[in-house]
Amino acid sequence: MSRAASPIPAEPIAQLRRATFRDQIAERLRHAIIDGRIPPGEAVTELQLAAEFGVSRGPLREAMGQLAEEGLLITVPYTGTRVVDLSAGDISEIYSLRTALETLAFQQIWQRRTPAFARALKSRHATLLEALPKGDGYASSLAEVQFHSTVYEYCGHALLLETWRRISARLHLYLAVHQKAHGRSGPLGDAHQRYVELALGDDLAPMIAEIEHHMRRGVLQLQSYLGGLTA
Repeated sequence: MSRAASPIPAEPIAQLRRATFRDQIAERLRHAIIDGRIPPGEAVTELQLAAEFGVSRGPLREAMGQLAEEGLLITVPYTGTRVVDLSAGDISEIYSLRTALETLAFQQIWQRRTPAFARALKSRHATLLEALPKGDGYASSLAEVQFHSTVYEYCGHALLLETWRRISARLHLYLAVHQKAHGRSGPLGDAHQRYVELALGDDLAPMIAEIEHHMRRGVLQLQSYLGGLTA
């Protein structure tokens, strides 16, 4: 005779709900930062954000810790917490790192590309294109991050994927600012078409060249835009 399954303890459910609440607060805070409602370099406090979001300080503190791990918040001992600032040097570093990471990802995947990878890349490109006419900079820049995530998720290099995920939230912020520098809410509709074609093509060399060109495109204008903000 089979034994009845033991009931699930209440404590893990409570913990799950707490984690979910923390994640919801983190997403709201992330959205406010990437949208620019809380601008780069601005100081933030638990008391201020708790009042603004209408939440208690416990899960808010956890959410702020999560965003600090993502690089969107910076805490300086005895000074306080602020939104990460953006500078020409920051932009140069993030795009040079992206170039190196994405080049390695395609080198890893090139001989192991699968139909699943091709479907995911095309699907995420379509999602990005669908987001563009809506004028939502947060959504379109997130769709762009998810599009570029495809090669990392399928290349079979766990540490590379982990590294990408560690910088993706900050990249989301940079891409949103990048589009503001161009006076729009998302990339041009054909900005990734050649990238997709080459990623599914037969020759790795032009794909690597496209990555370098794709990453350089617009960087000088973005650095100029940031310089104007701080002038």
